[in-house]
Amino acid sequence: MSAAAAVPAAVGSGKELANPPSDGISNLRFSNHSDHLLVSSWDKTVRLYDADANVLKGEFVHPGAVLDCCFHDDSSGFSAGADHTVRRLVFSSAKEDVLGRHDAPVRCIEYSYAAGQVITGSWDKTIKCWDPRGVSGTERTLVGTYPQQERVYSLSLVGNRLVVATAGRHVNIYDLRNMSQPEQKRDSSLKYQTRCVRCFPNGTGYALSSVEGRVSMEFFDLSESAQSKKYAFKCHRKSEAGRDTVYPVNAIAFHPIYGTFATGGCDGFVNVWDGINKKRLYQYSKYASSIAALSFSKDGHLLAVASSYTYEEGEKPHEPDAIFIRSVNEVEVKPKPKALAAP
Repeated sequence: MSAAAAVPAAVGSGKELANPPSDGISNLRFSNHSDHLLVSSWDKTVRLYDADANVLKGEFVHPGAVLDCCFHDDSSGFSAGADHTVRRLVFSSAKEDVLGRHDAPVRCIEYSYAAGQVITGSWDKTIKCWDPRGVSGTERTLVGTYPQQERVYSLSLVGNRLVVATAGRHVNIYDLRNMSQPEQKRDSSLKYQTRCVRCFPNGTGYALSSVEGRVSMEFFDLSESAQSKKYAFKCHRKSEAGRDTVYPVNAIAFHPIYGTFATGGCDGFVNVWDGINKKRLYQYSKYASSIAALSFSKDGHLLAVASSYTYEEGEKPHEPDAIFIRSVNEVEVKPKPKALAAP
């Protein structure tokens, strides 16, 4: 992927949110309905912010670290706990319900608006689907349990499609309407451990990042013409005195309007890419710590950035964990028109 000759860098980090988590930030996500932001952390909390107003609207404290979170509606969400537990959290009434449990820490959680189900992935090597409507009644909430080859590291949804990335570089692609077996079983195109998978907003494929400073662009369609479009590129690397330092790519977030995407790495940088034209559009100025998570708001005008040490170098002194809200300028995320060849 080529970088534009001189990639512009936006000055400043954005607006820092007050009352951030006191330990590593595991994920953050904007609501589909407003500028509410849901944040999970190793400090055992799930917090709800109004990102635009910089207000902490609510907080739940769990018995252990929270490894992921997602919205249900604007004032409620779900959490994935290191205590093996899946919870529904209603901030408007401060009410917490347990949907169920895995046999090991729950690493990822997604809510499917298409299926009306919560999907969780765990280090117990299973995916589970839950119906949250059963949580307050006598109905069973567990819809199904689906074994995976390895521990689940990342999940992503688009429409009825679910992409599961596990340890051992496995990628399983499901149709939520028939979870009995994967539609496709693949291996990652990248040689090293998968860190993050995110589906393209247009539903044609997914981006997958690894611990070794690379991202691959993959397509669901198995036809030769579609598969010929797949590629991988290097990013989040530093070259000094002839030596390359390579950083994990922890986060991928797609812009909801333009389909361009941001990546965040342990190098403290956020880059914006045009995947179709294979260009880097933008690089934001360096953050004080690793980029642990990224999320664009529903209209793409805001980008939430978690600057939070991810312990890639073990226990060491590090900057405080922080969340920054950037106002996104169109020039940072809009694909540049291809220059026409001279006649």
